[in-house]
Amino acid sequence: MTNNDSKNVRAVELGKYIAETECTVRDAAKHFEMGKSTVHKDVTERLPKLEPELSERVRKILDYNLSVRHLRGGEATKQKCAHSKPTHTTLTE
Repeated sequence: MTNNDSKNVRAVELGKYIAETECTVRDAAKHFEMGKSTVHKDVTERLPKLEPELSERVRKILDYNLSVRHLRGGEATKQKCAHSKPTHTTLTE
């Protein structure tokens, strides 16, 4: 198997995983233990040439994830702040 063959197989596997789980690029990268840029390149550049139908499904998921990105970020910040705030106690004599 050549290097390009393995990249093509990887792109299809990534596409199938994202389509099945509807996960984010970051989640897919974590699952496959690779960089987000690699995942993004595989599913946006390689996958359309290999499996256009699968690529279209993945594109819709990525577009949706992009549209709600600001909501996820806000929620993550809210959770982070909730854990780092000191608890307020009242002084009693």
